[in-house]
Amino acid sequence: MPDEAFSSGAMGLGIVIDPSEGRLTSPVSGTITTIFPTGHAIGITSDEGVELLIHIGVNTVRLKGKHFEKQVQEGDRVERGQLILLFNIEQIKAAGYVVATPVIVTNSANYLDLLKTTEAEVQRGDYLMTVVV
Repeated sequence: MPDEAFSSGAMGLGIVIDPSEGRLTSPVSGTITTIFPTGHAIGITSDEGVELLIHIGVNTVRLKGKHFEKQVQEGDRVERGQLILLFNIEQIKAAGYVVATPVIVTNSANYLDLLKTTEAEVQRGDYLMTVVV
């Protein structure tokens, strides 16, 4: 991950995905706790209390919302698999940005471990990681 804040684990433990299409679906059932005005990052708290931050790309905040279309708002209830964000991968890349997307458990210090998938390629709906309580 070419971003020190994410790769160092300072924001929490997680996994990085390289999206093949511009549709972000919720990995958990829970509540949208934050959505940046630019749409490039979304925070979700699962029904079990796991706090996730999903950040589309590296430095994409600089796009000021261009190429992102929010499908939810803060406070919305979401279900696992529900569409929460559309983004134009081709346009983001053409603007010179990497679309590598960290999915971070921001409260990972509250858990014993975080087990990540060993699969090199995943599909929508696949499990990426499991927190160990």
